[in-house]
Amino acid sequence: MRCGVCALPLTSGNTCGNCLDRAPAYDSVTAAYSYAFPVDALIRAFKYGGDLSLARLLAAHLVREVTANIDAIVPMPLAAARLRERGFNQAYELARRVGRALALPVLVSACRKVTETPPQAALPWTERARNVRGAFVCDVELTGKRVAIIDDVMTTGATVNELARNIKRAGASHVQSWVIARTLR
Repeated sequence: MRCGVCALPLTSGNTCGNCLDRAPAYDSVTAAYSYAFPVDALIRAFKYGGDLSLARLLAAHLVREVTANIDAIVPMPLAAARLRERGFNQAYELARRVGRALALPVLVSACRKVTETPPQAALPWTERARNVRGAFVCDVELTGKRVAIIDDVMTTGATVNELARNIKRAGASHVQSWVIARTLR
């Protein structure tokens, strides 16, 4: 059993204490897997090793888990320097395949990361929310839209929470996070 909001394991109930105490900006998370072997190795090969052939496999697994009560998909934006360094945005590579499979538009230019921040993976969990505060802007009107944010991994939820906050400021009525893997505490 998982929390209906953040997708962390629960022993009882529908929503974890953290989500009840401080509700995040996103409405729910769907994760195809827990971030553990062998999925973690596949994600690292895709994201850091540049093995783009894995995007199709990973996206197909995500498609099986999501419900498409969504109007559009927004891939997690990368900062310009990180995009140049990596050569591709792994979230976009997943989003375009998921969008095609579910016949949903992918709003690749809807949101931007406007602040160069250290990689979240390099930071302690307690510093991640501060690291991404103010890092995103949305450039389109999303009034009344139901939006899914796609990313590869969700750890603390700080990044998706900050992006979801901005998507809702742009008018979205509902924001889900769709990820390949959810890191467990």
